[in-house]
Amino acid sequence: MVFWEKGYEGTSMADLTEAMGITKPSLYAAFGNKEELFRKAFDRYVNGPAGYAKEALKQPTARAVVESLLYGEVDAVTDPECPAGCLSINGALTCGQAAESIKEELRTRRAEWENDLRLRLERAKAEGDLPASADAAVLARYLATMSQGIAVQAVGGATRPELKKVVAMVLATWPPVVAA
Repeated sequence: MVFWEKGYEGTSMADLTEAMGITKPSLYAAFGNKEELFRKAFDRYVNGPAGYAKEALKQPTARAVVESLLYGEVDAVTDPECPAGCLSINGALTCGQAAESIKEELRTRRAEWENDLRLRLERAKAEGDLPASADAAVLARYLATMSQGIAVQAVGGATRPELKKVVAMVLATWPPVVAA
């Protein structure tokens, strides 16, 4: 939660030890360093609050994937029990050169997710669920952009109802006309 709220660089060791109720030596003994702790926290985030993204890929149609993904994003980034936004975006936007390895890891993980989405859309295209002219890579980039934009908007104060209207607009134009 501390990394999610403050970003990687904005989180101090004192913040982490206070939140966990442990000493610095205990933190180092358990996790190695701040970078490794962040990676473990991020893995937990991906399988917890952001688990909707993996679940979305299991939906039976491309439209259901999009609906599940984007509404899941809205619910996650506006959850009143959690910091606004997405750990992947919040963590990377505040990273400077000193945290380049974290910034690169988050960039890589977002690219891997986008590739998983592209593969799912390729499958939908092969199954006739998307037009033959659809470019799955462009659609995946479009959806990743929408998803990440929703997270940024939430940090900026956009409300759940406002963001759900944005998702409704995306769905009203699904599938967008994207030539191969």
